[in-house]
Amino acid sequence: MKNFKNNKELLNRELERFTSILDELLPHYSSLLKKENLSSPELTELGEIEHFLIEVNGKIAAIKHMLEQDLFGHSLDMYYKLKLKAKEGDFAAKAKLDRLRETFEDSFSSGSMINWN
Repeated sequence: MKNFKNNKELLNRELERFTSILDELLPHYSSLLKKENLSSPELTELGEIEHFLIEVNGKIAAIKHMLEQDLFGHSLDMYYKLKLKAKEGDFAAKAKLDRLRETFEDSFSSGSMINWN
């Protein structure tokens, strides 16, 4: 991808911005939840914030699902295809499989990938 560096920086800035907005919104939401006697406007605001946070949570879940499917699903699909080719005697597939195993091992060791088993 030609624009990877630019896209990476842009995505990091947007994620930082998203986090800072949540850092402002969540304490306000929490304070409204703790308040015993809410005025009508406060109650409306609480409901709107709660509805919005539920929507945001759904969008985050969809993004997470997309990443898991595309990133890990593709990697595992490639791994098993290479494994089959390597078993059939394809030396190039065996070399790629070995590099992929090393990459997975490095990811597990560094903590960037979690083994849920």
